[in-house]
Amino acid sequence: QLQIVESGGGLVQPGGSLRLSCSASGVTLDYRAVGWFRQAPGKEREGLICISRTWSNGRSYTNQADSVKGRVTISRDNAKNTVYLQMDNLRPEDTAVYYCAVDWDQWAMDCTLQYDQGRYVHWGQGTQVTVST
Repeated sequence: QLQIVESGGGLVQPGGSLRLSCSASGVTLDYRAVGWFRQAPGKEREGLICISRTWSNGRSYTNQADSVKGRVTISRDNAKNTVYLQMDNLRPEDTAVYYCAVDWDQWAMDCTLQYDQGRYVHWGQGTQVTVST
């Protein structure tokens, strides 16, 4: 049974950092595009950063939103079947529920930040991040 689980959220002060984890069972994340999204109360879900599957040349491709560029990075630990979202210099407006999602298509060339195009069909339950003093 396929399962996606996010963890690592919590309360952090402005300017602080967090690393969120996206762990999976039933799917090998190295062979799929994975995206990180967030949704704040009353706002639309927003794509932050994504990473394509790893190709035979060892390369993968990333894409990130302008709103978080320079403050977030995405990485994989294939041994743990986990994808990480590192967030630095956090701001109060980063407060939201953070989700990771996995592409259904293991042959997709890239990754997308669009959550509503039918690519991301496997979602976790989300983890709350609150940035506040």
